[in-house]
Amino acid sequence: MSDSAWTPLAADPTIALGPLDGRYRGEVAPLVDHLSEAALNRARLHVEVEWLIHLTEVGAIPGAPTLSEAEKTYLRDVVASFGPDQIAELGAIEAETRHDVKAVEYFLKRRMSAAADVLGETSLPAASELVHIFCTSEDINNLSYAITIRSAVTEVWLPAARKVSDAVAHLAREHAATPMLARTHGQPATPVTLGKELAVLAHRLRRQIARIEQDEFLGKINGATGTYGAHAISVPGTDWEAVAGAFVERLGLTWNPLTTQIESHDWQAELYADLARFNRVLHNLATDVWTYISLGYFVQNLAAQGSTGSSTMPHKVNPIRFENAEANLEVSCSLLDNLSATLVTSRLQRDLTDSSSQRTIGVAFGHSLLAIGNVTRGLAGLDVNAEAMAADLEGNWEVLGEAVQSAMRAAGIAGATGMADPYERLKELTRGRRVSGADMRAFIGDLGLPDDVAQRLLALTPVSYTGYAERLVGHLA
Repeated sequence: MSDSAWTPLAADPTIALGPLDGRYRGEVAPLVDHLSEAALNRARLHVEVEWLIHLTEVGAIPGAPTLSEAEKTYLRDVVASFGPDQIAELGAIEAETRHDVKAVEYFLKRRMSAAADVLGETSLPAASELVHIFCTSEDINNLSYAITIRSAVTEVWLPAARKVSDAVAHLAREHAATPMLARTHGQPATPVTLGKELAVLAHRLRRQIARIEQDEFLGKINGATGTYGAHAISVPGTDWEAVAGAFVERLGLTWNPLTTQIESHDWQAELYADLARFNRVLHNLATDVWTYISLGYFVQNLAAQGSTGSSTMPHKVNPIRFENAEANLEVSCSLLDNLSATLVTSRLQRDLTDSSSQRTIGVAFGHSLLAIGNVTRGLAGLDVNAEAMAADLEGNWEVLGEAVQSAMRAAGIAGATGMADPYERLKELTRGRRVSGADMRAFIGDLGLPDDVAQRLLALTPVSYTGYAERLVGHLA
C-alpha cells in the first residue's frame, strides 16, 4: 500500500511533530512556562507594562500622567492573567499585524482602553501612547528573552543540574573506599576506588554549575540603532541613558550601554557554551557508567529503572537511561553550539537571523533537561557489585608493577644496591601477560629490597593499592 493512502495525521493538533512536545512532553513541561512562544509573549507584555510604569514614575516625559497604585496593579494584572484565552486573542491580532511585538502593543492598548470598566475614572486610556514609546521591537525582545532564559536557568535547569550532580556526589561518598580496577586506554591500570572516579565527575559537573550560576543576563533599551536618537530629539531634557540603565536593572538584568539595534547576544553565547560544557561532562558520566554496567560493576535494579529490558532477550536490563541521555545531550549540544556561534554575529546594525535562531532555545534546553532527568533516574536504579570489582582486581596483579618499580627507584635513591633498571625488569615480568599473586610476591622477594620496603610491597594487593583515593573524595563540597 502506498503511504499516500494512509489516513492523514496532520489534521489532529494533539499529534506532535517533535519528541519534546510528544513522547517526552511530561518531562520537559516545566520549561514551557519559560521558553515557549506564549511565555515569550507574556514576558513582552511584562516589559511593555514595566516600561510604561517606569517612565511615569521617573518623570521621563513631561505631561505624562502619574499612575495610581490601582492603575499599576491593573496593568500588571494584564501580565499575571495572561492565559489560554489571551494567547488566542494575541494570536488573532498577530494574524492581522503580521508582527509579533506590534501585536503585543495593540493587545496592551486594548486593555488600557477598557480600564474604565474595571477602575472607573482612570488616565490609562489617554496614556495609551506611552505604550512602546521610544522602543524598537528588539528593545522589547532582548529584554524578554533575557527574562525568560534567566527564569528557565534558575527555576528549572539549575535545580535539575544540581540534583544530578548531588546524586553523583552521594554515590561517590558512599563508595569512596570501594576498590576498582582502573582502565587507561581500556587496559588494566593502577587501581582506584569507584568513589574517587565518581567524585571526579561530580567535581567537574559542579564547576560548570558554578560558572552558570555566575553568568550574566544583559539587556538594553536604547532605540532603533542604539543611539537614543528619538528619545533625545523628542524629550531633550531627560537623561535617557540613566532612564534606560535604571529600567534594565529594575528588571533584574545587567545593563549593556553599547549596542546596535540589537543587544549583542554575547551573554547568550557565553551561557550556551557553559551549558554545552556541562552537557559534555554529563555525557562523559553516561558513557562511563554504561561501561561500568557492561563490566558488571553496576547492576541495574529493574524496578527502579522502570524498564522491561530487551524485547526478545528476557535476561537483559538495557542501560537505556544512559543511552537516552547520550543522544539527547548530543542534540542539545549541537543546538547550543549553533546558537553560540551564530548569535554573536549580526550584519551591520541589524539582521533577523537571530530571530529564527532564538526560537530553538527551548529545544536546546529541553533535550538537556530530558538527559539530566534520565541520568538522575538511571543513577537511582544502580546497585554496586563490589564482588565483581574485587574479582577483576584479583585477576590483574600485574597492576602492582608501577608500585614495585617506583619503590625500587626510591630505595635506590636512598642508597640501596641492586635497584638498577626497575622499569625494564618489571616490564619483562608483566608486559603482555597475566601475573598471579604468587608470581608478584616471588619477584618482590628476589629483588633484595630493604626489609621495610619489601614488607610493604609483600603486603600490597591490587585491592589495597588505591593510594589516597578514599581521602580524595573528601574534596567534594
